[in-house]
This record gives sequence, C-alpha cells and structure tokens, in this order.
Amino acid sequence: MNMRSLFDVSGKVAVVSGGSSGIGAMMARGLLENGAKVYITARKAERLEAKAKELSELGECIAIQSDMSKVEGIEALVEEIGKHEDRIDILINNAGANWSAPLEDFPEKGWDKVMDINIKSIFFATQKFLPLLKAGGNADEPARVINIASINGIRNSGMPTYAYSASKSGVIHLTEHLATDLASSRINVNAIAPGFFPSDMTKQIVENDEMTKFALSQIPRGRMGKPEDIAGTAIFLCSEASSWMTGQTIVLDGGMISTA
Repeated sequence: MNMRSLFDVSGKVAVVSGGSSGIGAMMARGLLENGAKVYITARKAERLEAKAKELSELGECIAIQSDMSKVEGIEALVEEIGKHEDRIDILINNAGANWSAPLEDFPEKGWDKVMDINIKSIFFATQKFLPLLKAGGNADEPARVINIASINGIRNSGMPTYAYSASKSGVIHLTEHLATDLASSRINVNAIAPGFFPSDMTKQIVENDEMTKFALSQIPRGRMGKPEDIAGTAIFLCSEASSWMTGQTIVLDGGMISTA
C-alpha cells in the first residue's frame, strides 16, 4: 500500500461551482496545488476571472461564468466544458445563497432564491454532468460528486434563515439518494457539512469582534475553519482513499454538533 499515492488527485479534472470565493475557492486551491485541473464557475464574471487569474499561478484553472440557479445556465456550463473535456473526475456542488428574515416577513423571493441555488442546482448539475462523470469513473477509481451542506442542515442555527436550513437538510438527504442510484455508474456521492469558516456568508460575524468571540466560544476546538481543513477533506473525498465511501456527510465544524 502506497500511502503517498492514496491521496493523489494529480491529473484529475474538477469542476467547482461557487469557486470564486469562500470555501469553493479554498477547495479549488487545494486541488490545484495537488495537481488537478480545475474549472471554477460563479455568477459574477469579474470576480470569477480575478480568482481564476490568482489561482492559475498554482495550476491550470479555467473560469466559466454561469448562473447555477437556472437549468439553462447549468446546461450552458456543461456544454462549454464538454468542448474541452471528454470526462470530468470531480464535481463539487458548492454554489450557495442565504436569506435572513423574521418568520412573519420571510418573502417568497427569498425562499425561491435559496432553494434554487442550494438544492435545485445540485440535482440538475449532477444530472447534466452525468455523461462526463460516467466517462471519468471506473471500478477502481470512481468519479466523485461532493455536495456542500451545512451544520445548519442538521441543527437549528437559532437564526431566521429558514430556507437555508431546509435546503441544507435537503442536500444531506439528496446526497444519500444520489449515492445509491449512481454507485452502479461508478460515481461516488458524498457531502461536507461545514461549520464556521470565513466566507461571504459569515463576513458579518468575522468583521465583528464580539460576534466572532461568541462564535468561537461555541466551538470546542476554539477556532474557525481554515482553508486546509476544507481542502484536505475535499481531497480525501476525491482520492483513492475514499473510493469505497459513498452516501456519507462529513461534519467539519470543530466539534459544534457533538456538543449541541
């Protein structure tokens, strides 16, 4: 058994949605630094291109703008990647949105926005990428789909983010369902449920010393997540080390759930 090759992702082709910032960019960076070719996609083209330029110093990183909340946007992304690749080995469904409002005032547009990007896009991205994923997998080394859930899909966050919590809970169950159906196609489907990481969704906490102090007090490990934490978990789920693992959700939260 060669432990050095067990976590090898060199030569793999990956697609990371929501790859222009936050944990999407962290995972893209980790894959690039370890030899993968990475396509990143996001809705805001300028920000996406800037991140791709930055990450290209580490490896081959290609930016393709897309709106993952719409099926036509996903289809356009798949078509564009299909012009350049005859397979993909890794699909990371990371694009996400949040909306906070009191129960009495929570708007339909907020609900639909969150559901469209957080759960609908995962299903249809996986569906539309199936031919390329099937071409990338084999019996010994299946293709991988990684869905980004959240610890707030497991517990009540205590915040009025109803659509977000519901959608992330759905991600966990959808992961299990897809994993069962796609195992025979040599595609492993797993999820990561992150806790407190620096990102656009947590910047109000990160930029406020008192809120940060309180958040950290709830984490047994006493710190927020680092890029190495999420990137290392993603690399494990993309490598031979996890080739017999499917349908699982890895909770990555420094111990918050276990003490809730």
